[in-house]
Amino acid sequence: MSGATARRRGRPPRAESADTRDRILTAAREEFSERGYDKASVRGIAKAAGVDSALVHHYFGTKEQVFAAALEVAFAPALDAPNALADGPLDGVGERLTRFILGVWENPTTRTPLLAILRSAVHNETAAAVFRRLVADQLLRRVAAQVDLPDAELRAELAAAQLVGTAMLRYVIRLEPLASADLERIIARLAPVVHHHLTADPL
Repeated sequence: MSGATARRRGRPPRAESADTRDRILTAAREEFSERGYDKASVRGIAKAAGVDSALVHHYFGTKEQVFAAALEVAFAPALDAPNALADGPLDGVGERLTRFILGVWENPTTRTPLLAILRSAVHNETAAAVFRRLVADQLLRRVAAQVDLPDAELRAELAAAQLVGTAMLRYVIRLEPLASADLERIIARLAPVVHHHLTADPL
């Protein structure tokens, strides 16, 4: 049997598998964005990606698991936030985290997939639960681990509430004047509050 025949009958090459996964995740993000979690389907995702439904199940499992994978890819830039905390002195922690998170939202390249997938998360409880698990497990607990205070998890969540709330009003709901306000002005107002939550330093 030739090498070419063996490749055809065996598993697809790793590069081909990675490309297929990426196409499925891109199609999933678009499907969830356009149709919402309830109306999106594995069959629709497979059709958009140009693959069989069985291949979607093979790579990701259920619709909920496909959504989780698409959400994690879209949210990946924000998951580096704990590194922003560690990368510098304690007295600048509020500004670093605020600047990092709002920077992810400010950049169209990272904002667009976030907006697309979050529209499903806010309208469906299953999707929202997936989002909560991702944020809690991969972001807030890692931030809390760097907060040297007894109520570290609550403080991390309060800091996140300030940042997520601001991001939702500015970039999703586009409430004025916040939506059009200068980014540096927002950071200057918000960073001291985030810093207070994470350090207990007075405002």
